Amino acid sequence: MTTITRSYRDHQTAQGVVRELERAGIATADISIISNNTENWHKNGGADDDAGDGAATGAGVGAALGGAAGLLAGLGAMAIPGLGPVVAAGWLASTAVGAAAGGAAGGLIGALADAGVSSDEAEYYAEGVRRGDTLVVVRTKDAHSATAQKIMDREAIDYTRRRESWKKEGWSGYDAEAPAYTPEQIRAWRTTMY
Repeated sequence: MTTITRSYRDHQTAQGVVRELERAGIATADISIISNNTENWHKNGGADDDAGDGAATGAGVGAALGGAAGLLAGLGAMAIPGLGPVVAAGWLASTAVGAAAGGAAGGLIGALADAGVSSDEAEYYAEGVRRGDTLVVVRTKDAHSATAQKIMDREAIDYTRRRESWKKEGWSGYDAEAPAYTPEQIRAWRTTMY
């Protein structure tokens, strides 16, 4: 099995990628999506320390964004340590939440590492989600990896350029203790990045 990981500037782009992967025959069970949902969390009355209300609101948002079939129909809200509230579906999201609930270190980073993603890349992807990106991760047989990679590369954020940009700003790695970005911070960051 090969693990392919890409990040996208917004959940709509990532959802299009997920739909295309499913149409290409990639099994829904082998696709995961994690999207920062901080804006909807705050807009709809959730609070970072009140997972119940926020999760219910996020689940409604996830269902509305998801569509009627495949992985996206299973989108739901959850809190991942270091990221706060996210809308997510798939095996990776379950692993990240399960690791955190069981006291394992790492949350999303640990789940990505378990899937074969290098620690440097895992930190980058976790930081991207914290800042408002949407992550899509596929595990696939080698025979399907070229197809999946071609689909996922079309609108993916350039990992190398983004990472270098962050380093110039002083970023040295993901900090699970850092507060989740507020909706205002995400909007401001997107304005400077895109």
